[in-house]
Amino acid sequence: MKVVYKIWLENDGKAFGEGPYLLLKGIEKTGSLHQAALKMEMSYQKAWNIINACEKRLGFDIIERRVGGASGGGSNLTDAGKEFMNKYEQFRNDVHIKVEEIFRKHFG
Repeated sequence: MKVVYKIWLENDGKAFGEGPYLLLKGIEKTGSLHQAALKMEMSYQKAWNIINACEKRLGFDIIERRVGGASGGGSNLTDAGKEFMNKYEQFRNDVHIKVEEIFRKHFG
């Protein structure tokens, strides 16, 4: 038996959770929202909507966009986006440790 849970942050609605986190990790790795969405088998439009909703609810930009052209487009995490993603990752890991601890306490 195992414990299963989801964790997300809200601010007038869902502001950030596992999906946006994975998108940001993909953007960090590929330099592209489009490529990150493809790796998650998600449409670019859905990924764009998720990022926009997060930025609106968080109150700051989490990615910077570069429009395509001769040099190609792309996306990078803003400093604030990278910091927020890292804090979320640490928070999520701390929660996981505590939830597992409490689960073992009650279910062995």
